[in-house]
Amino acid sequence: MKKEYIECGKIVAPHGVKGLLKVESWCDSLKVLASRKRVYILKGGEYIEFPVISASSAANTVIMNIGIDSRESAQAMRGVVLYLKREDIPVPKGAALISDMIDLPVIDVDTGKIYGTLADVSDVPQGKLYEIKTDTGMAYLPDRPEFIKKIDVDEGVFVKPIPGFFD
Repeated sequence: MKKEYIECGKIVAPHGVKGLLKVESWCDSLKVLASRKRVYILKGGEYIEFPVISASSAANTVIMNIGIDSRESAQAMRGVVLYLKREDIPVPKGAALISDMIDLPVIDVDTGKIYGTLADVSDVPQGKLYEIKTDTGMAYLPDRPEFIKKIDVDEGVFVKPIPGFFD
């Protein structure tokens, strides 16, 4: 089942003295998080909405004002995970959210053989790297069109590995 709230970043530090937050973005780009109108924090099993008063990207983080009024209050929020509502996330046609891909079966596009399940998608300097949990451990496939053929969040991740890759 698809989650209604998606993790989008983590508060890493206060910024300045007026309650601004420095946020590590987990989105595809800083602009995605910086352009949202609201974020959520999970507290006591409930998602609490915070309006984004202002946000800008700076040095691989997002500087965000969500109405916190002091550096001390911002400091107390260090380590808190921020969420976006699924409906607020712009997803281009044909793309999928990584959270929807986790635990999907990884399937050979030609034979239908299931190699394992998708454990994570990581950003590396060369691009994205798919971590696949197999019966014998972890395998890693780069997000290249010659290897990743199709992603269907209802069926699986269809791949074409080089011969012997999963052996």
